[in-house]
Amino acid sequence: MAATIPRSRGLNHRQKEAIAGYLFISPWIVGFLVFILGPVIASFYFSLTNYAVVQPPTWAGLANYRELVHDDLFWQSMKVTSLYVLFSVPLTLFFSFLVALLMNQRVQFVGFWRTIYYLPNLVPIVAGTMLWLWLLNPDYGLVNGLLARVGIDGPLWLQSTKWALPSLILMSLWGVGGPTLIYLAGLQGIPTDLYEAVALDGGGAWAKFVTVTIPQMSPVIFFNLILGIIAGFQVFAQPLIMTGGGPRYATLFVVLYLYNNAFHNFQMGYASAIAWVLFMVILVLTIITFRFSSYWVYYEGEARQKR
Repeated sequence: MAATIPRSRGLNHRQKEAIAGYLFISPWIVGFLVFILGPVIASFYFSLTNYAVVQPPTWAGLANYRELVHDDLFWQSMKVTSLYVLFSVPLTLFFSFLVALLMNQRVQFVGFWRTIYYLPNLVPIVAGTMLWLWLLNPDYGLVNGLLARVGIDGPLWLQSTKWALPSLILMSLWGVGGPTLIYLAGLQGIPTDLYEAVALDGGGAWAKFVTVTIPQMSPVIFFNLILGIIAGFQVFAQPLIMTGGGPRYATLFVVLYLYNNAFHNFQMGYASAIAWVLFMVILVLTIITFRFSSYWVYYEGEARQKR
């Protein structure tokens, strides 16, 4: 008697949905593997080699990382970038939060003012940088022109080793519209009954701000802080266009130094090592920030669970 061959069962509904889902996300998967994960792995390999682009890479082990330890320009770039983050991030957090508080009030034409404050974020970064080059021009710039009207001799700004970095920090406040928008969304999500409870206890505007607004907004502040640290360590276009790292390396940011090594000196292996050191710095700072967030970030869901 001939053996019966069982019929192969077709795919069930769940398997068909899974296949369809993978097909839909396949462009993103391919893009991630080709344009993100692939270059990341390649850069780590190149950081362990002597790679001059025009010649095949040769294995060098940790030589690039050892050279970084004795590279004065690298430490100068880390110093400049760290100072920029140290001042730019807190100032941006403060002013964007202040603007969000103002934009959350019931004032006339509030939609117009919100648009005005967010508009700089829609300006292309090169166009905005060129605008600030004119504003900070020591001869005919608007800033020094306004200072001259009140009897103050304006500094050389970008042409001064003392004022070049503060100029870029000042320019960073141009983009407070992005964090402001996030703050505004957080402010409008605070339950009004919390403010009413403080009012019933006799609390005024300051008590509402300290006991309700700040705790409720702490997750949003933390979110903007993380984004600010990451973005601050990756500043590139502004110093490239405005100063080129000068004068006397006063605005030599890490990413700009990386760019110069990779595409001016064609030391791609050395540039890859700089990139991985920068990645580790950002990672460590992010982990530290997350670690200490439990002391000041208030999550309502976690508070209810503890109760």
